[in-house]
Amino acid sequence: MQRFGLWLDGRWHETDRWIEVRSPYDGGLVGMVSAGDAGHVAEAVAAAQRAMQHPLPAHQRAEVLARAANLVEQRREDFARTIALEAGKPIRTARIEVARAVATLTFASIEARTLTGEVVPMSGAAAGAGKFAFTVREPIGVVGAITPFNFPLNLVCHKVAPAIAAGCAVVLKPASATPITALKLAEVFMEADLPRGWLNVIPGSGSEVGNALVEHPDVPLISFTGSAEVGWGIQARVPQKKVLLELGNSSPLLVFADADLEAAAQAAATHGFSHAGQSCISVQRVLVQEPIADAFEAMVVQKVSQLVTGDPLDEKTHVGPLITTADRDRVKAWVDEAVSSGARLLFGGEVEGT
Repeated sequence: MQRFGLWLDGRWHETDRWIEVRSPYDGGLVGMVSAGDAGHVAEAVAAAQRAMQHPLPAHQRAEVLARAANLVEQRREDFARTIALEAGKPIRTARIEVARAVATLTFASIEARTLTGEVVPMSGAAAGAGKFAFTVREPIGVVGAITPFNFPLNLVCHKVAPAIAAGCAVVLKPASATPITALKLAEVFMEADLPRGWLNVIPGSGSEVGNALVEHPDVPLISFTGSAEVGWGIQARVPQKKVLLELGNSSPLLVFADADLEAAAQAAATHGFSHAGQSCISVQRVLVQEPIADAFEAMVVQKVSQLVTGDPLDEKTHVGPLITTADRDRVKAWVDEAVSSGARLLFGGEVEGT
């Protein structure tokens, strides 16, 4: 069993409260993680502010991010296994997420060297003839990052890597269901020589840790990925801050009569059920031209019937579990509601396992 404290100001801190991280597949204990509170958020923000009093030059930020990318690549199998265990994502899909995280860190490393200013000729006005103005980019300050369970590595990298590239320290609240991956990433940044205080990871509840981070007066920017309800609520509560939101979606697949139906049917099955549909970029609706609808429907059912559900660590598995039993029950209720309202159940519809 893995055991992690908070990552705060370059050190591990254990608290008197713990989060049990359990596999959504079989309920097995994956690890224990210390739970933070509003006081720990305040300490983390203070540590981040102290860190930013000693700015990292662009070349150093780029080098740290490049080293982090290399370390994640070297540990790709451990990261993939951790994602599979705590998120229930099939191991093959988890490996794809790790590869994307490496790319994210690499892109940020490259971008860190390009965040330069601009020289502007002032000759548009007579008084400015022969004169130039210049701009420079300055870090906005401490970034508060809140991430979801479905991409516990790559979406953390999406927030942490650009912030570091821009010279901003980060206080991260990972999803309570999947905090271990984020804490392992903190270890990577430590080994990549990111100075203390530049990344702080405070697991805990959204109502306590998340709210404290959002409302902290010394955090000028919040980056949130999650539900629309929570995201718009954050923006409404802190209108004076910059708030970056990546929220839910409803992604359609449009299939026309002249399409490659085999490829389209495979896409509907693969991308509709990837990570059990727990992604804002999953195929959620399929709109088909009427002349091909029946044939396409049969092809999709045939493709879906070939998907293997089960243990996320099994190389044969295509579809793992939903993240919690509450989410499972919610999806089952949607299916039942659709059928009772006249929809036709083409395949499945029953709960497998407990």
